[in-house]
Amino acid sequence: MDAVHHNARVQPEPPHRPAAPEVGEDLTLVWYPDGVVGAPYRSVPEDARMVLYGGRFQYSPHEAAFVLPATYNTSDRALLIQSAVRLLTAQGIGVNFRHATPASAGPPARPPSAALGTQPTAGTPPSARR
Repeated sequence: MDAVHHNARVQPEPPHRPAAPEVGEDLTLVWYPDGVVGAPYRSVPEDARMVLYGGRFQYSPHEAAFVLPATYNTSDRALLIQSAVRLLTAQGIGVNFRHATPASAGPPARPPSAALGTQPTAGTPPSARR
């Protein structure tokens, strides 16, 4: 107990972490299933565009988005994203991440057809009576 009391008197208080900087704007980066990370052009704050270019993001006119191609390996991509996020937050731009919404499975299923072996009802076209 004496050692604990002594250390409490001698050692200073640990420093407290400063509050997070205030965010004036935000940017959402989307992780797509093919490994591309991107953000729609219109959602990227003007102050963030040069940071993304510097972080090797490319503007894709066909997608109207800034994208970080999947050609970078996983560790390089992580370092580029981390560097861009650090620079953006230093400018007061918050960064959010989310996964892209999965593509729909296609059109809704058709209602089940009549079971095999049942007789068609009156008014059924001849082509359906086979």
